Amino acid sequence: MSKYKSMFVCQNCGYKSSKELGRCPNCGEWASFVEEREIKEVPNARKTLSGEKSSPIRLGEVDRHDVPRVLTDMEEFNHVLGGGVVPGSLILIGGDPGIGKSTLLLQVSAQLATRGEVLYVSGEESAQQIKLRAERLTEDENADFYVYAETNMSAVRQEIERLKPDFLIIDSIQTIMSPEIESTQGSVSQVRQVTNELMQIAKMNNIAIFIVGHVTKEGTLAGPRTLEHMVDTVLYFEGERQNSFRILRAVKNRFGSTNEIGIFEMQTSGLREVLNPSEVFLSERLEGATGSAIVAALEGTRPILVEIQALTTPTMFGNAKRTVSGVDYNRVGLILAVLEKRAGLLMQNQDAFLKSAGGVKIDEPAIDLAIAVAIASSYKEKPTNPSECFIGEIGLTGEIRRVVRMEQRINEAAKLGFKKAYVPKSSMDNLDIPKGLNVIGVETIAEVLALVFK
Repeated sequence: MSKYKSMFVCQNCGYKSSKELGRCPNCGEWASFVEEREIKEVPNARKTLSGEKSSPIRLGEVDRHDVPRVLTDMEEFNHVLGGGVVPGSLILIGGDPGIGKSTLLLQVSAQLATRGEVLYVSGEESAQQIKLRAERLTEDENADFYVYAETNMSAVRQEIERLKPDFLIIDSIQTIMSPEIESTQGSVSQVRQVTNELMQIAKMNNIAIFIVGHVTKEGTLAGPRTLEHMVDTVLYFEGERQNSFRILRAVKNRFGSTNEIGIFEMQTSGLREVLNPSEVFLSERLEGATGSAIVAALEGTRPILVEIQALTTPTMFGNAKRTVSGVDYNRVGLILAVLEKRAGLLMQNQDAFLKSAGGVKIDEPAIDLAIAVAIASSYKEKPTNPSECFIGEIGLTGEIRRVVRMEQRINEAAKLGFKKAYVPKSSMDNLDIPKGLNVIGVETIAEVLALVFK
């Protein structure tokens, strides 16, 4: 018989204490401890739905075969997952409320229903509500899958055993509760227990499972941090409600590259994929405007051309203000210091505002040169050539350092009609330059500004 024990658990980080504390010593959150009764001894042996237990096997005896991925009709969704859905994988999708997580998974369910049996478990909507939304979103009227409005994990497991689906969607993990844990829905213990059960079901029965996770006001996934460690893939669905574009970003993927992104557009009939995100990010660029520079950034394995915008104005106070959006704040501070010390631009009395156009967040060393050129363009009141792009990392001594996958970046620039690219001179060795693109190798930031603004 299982023994129970009572513990006080922080609902923000999962820290456990034998007594209630006013403030969590781990994360510093106030009044976050809730008393929970949890199982002291839980059988951990993995079992299939038929009750078979796993047993040790020598590595040389394991069958080696390529796992076939299941493709959806969304190329962007397949790209973010690393080439399609892997059977037996556990995928977590997080995002702000109302951003489109349920819409995305409902469309994916309709597409996967033509590849296998799908069970859509919803703890937030009734079957009738899901039907009304599916009629508006689903492109294929013949697509059909099982819908189950339930919050009890034991009942969900029984239906999985009965239907034996190939794909399972849980919307959302915070609404499902296990009767083995005596705590409220969405608590740390409940989320951990339910996710552990789903992981065992996925691995032992080769079922691909998608789970939706709520996001806190700080922008992180709600529940214990171990939730992200337990799953195979973590996807974040990002975007502004006022903006129709959505970005699906992979921050963890055991079966593909991390930091991949997929671009979608929210329409009245659902999400539609954007197959050429570079063209979207550059479509509204104002020709002849100062403070603008284009960079060929790399998101995972995909090169994307993004516009970096900068605005510098004389400060009205003693300390200059720095405001950034879409790029790293500390990176901008370093580049401003290099521009003042190595390029002779007096930035200490200038307020600086920077952003990446289109709402995309980029954080890699290759964007340094574009940031510096955009700042210098606004400072000098001289526009950059709209057919030029800038790729390179800037060192503290003002040198331009090499970055990875240069050929992919310049090929993307050439494909979109750019005529000139400034790249690190050290990256010019054995570089296959596409036709129609003039690639200029530079060594210092002062050299770049002299060439661009003459």
